[in-house]
Amino acid sequence: MPEDQKHYATYNDVHELCKESAEELNNWGINLIIAIGGGGYIPARILRSFMKKEDGSNIPIQAIGLSLYERLAKNSVEEVPGTEVKRLQWLDVNSSMINLIGKNVLIVDEVDDTRTTLQYAVEELQKDVKVAQKQLPSGSPLKGEETKFHVFVLHNKIKTKKGKLPGIAMNPKRYHAAVTTGDVWICYPWEADDIEDHDKLAKKNPIVALPAETEKITEEPSTTTVLGEPSPKVD
Repeated sequence: MPEDQKHYATYNDVHELCKESAEELNNWGINLIIAIGGGGYIPARILRSFMKKEDGSNIPIQAIGLSLYERLAKNSVEEVPGTEVKRLQWLDVNSSMINLIGKNVLIVDEVDDTRTTLQYAVEELQKDVKVAQKQLPSGSPLKGEETKFHVFVLHNKIKTKKGKLPGIAMNPKRYHAAVTTGDVWICYPWEADDIEDHDKLAKKNPIVALPAETEKITEEPSTTTVLGEPSPKVD
């Protein structure tokens, strides 16, 4: 893709966006952060520096690995949206899921593009929490405790979404995008081959923030399939 059609975010940009967003996220009572790899790892770690539990302790971070993007070529760092969500890494159902019960969980990714990956993450985690609830021993104080999932992304693209986040996407206390932008090609620093060249290009082609109300984001039924997993349910 021609360079003038790409927009760049630097590490400094990401740091500042996370720091600014933490002011709002700290009001949500988050107990646990789940980073979607690979784009959510760095934002999640930066967020933790500015977010604390109510008792002042650090918020733990867990990771899941999902991929909807495919490399253009073996020797290329550029990726394009694929047609399958691939589960690369997941939480341990027998131990980690119990720790989710009754928590306010923040799911972190770098971008809300088609929303397909976010839908898959939320729905599959919700399913696993239900399984963990059923496995609780009789009389457990966690019985019936609700787990609330929240979403944070660095960038939300104004476009029709293939995925859905019922009860989350339209709730400002459950969904937060640091920047709302157009449907553009975003290049992140962790994807760069030459970071100095990347930063120079970021000065020429920065990501332009748009008002969140610029355009109503709609959701359409997803036709994306999931490799090795049932297709995400579409309501």
